[in-house]
Amino acid sequence: MRFNRILLAGTLVVVALVLQVSVLARLHLPGAVPDLLLLTVLGLAFVYGHVSGALIGFGAGLLADLAPPADHAVGRYALVLCVIGYIAGLTKPENGQLRSAAGPMAMVVAAAVGSTLLYAGVGALVGDTGARHVGLTSLILTAVVYDLLLAPFTVPLVMALARRADSDPLAESTGGGSDVSSGWNGGGTGLRVGGQRGGLRARAARSRAARAARIRGVKRL
Repeated sequence: MRFNRILLAGTLVVVALVLQVSVLARLHLPGAVPDLLLLTVLGLAFVYGHVSGALIGFGAGLLADLAPPADHAVGRYALVLCVIGYIAGLTKPENGQLRSAAGPMAMVVAAAVGSTLLYAGVGALVGDTGARHVGLTSLILTAVVYDLLLAPFTVPLVMALARRADSDPLAESTGGGSDVSSGWNGGGTGLRVGGQRGGLRARAARSRAARAARIRGVKRL
């Protein structure tokens, strides 16, 4: 990963985690907690691809595992977000531009359902049965609703910041200069100016030669 990607991803992940722990988790909404960290990983994976998405998801999940008041095994949420980031990165278009919002919104729904099921499944493997007492169905439904409500305000912003940080202004300006120069030469303007200058020089040389011939003729006389 490039340095600007690492810097932006780290900043966005930390901000999302702080907002989720200090604000969203304290709203005491029924069912699940709105997963701002998941939406941030999705937005970055849509732009950077599956490899970067998996790495960002693992790092974000590991921070969530270590951040208080986490009460689960370390690495549990890191595994969940790593898988989600990898799968979301596979949906990245070749040109990096999404044609419609239907694809990302469908991925948000799939990620909300998949992350809840995967988190509960990993918890069952390590002996955590908290999801059974809360109700897995209600957790999935509320997670989908909350993430869908937050996604239009989060995912497009994260994607725009990721594209802007990943762009190269120097390369763009160089490319623009080559386009201008190619357009200039393709239009034939430079060649016309060169031809006009060459014609003026040739006529000036012929006029000087004619003057010299007349002067030599006068002297002969």
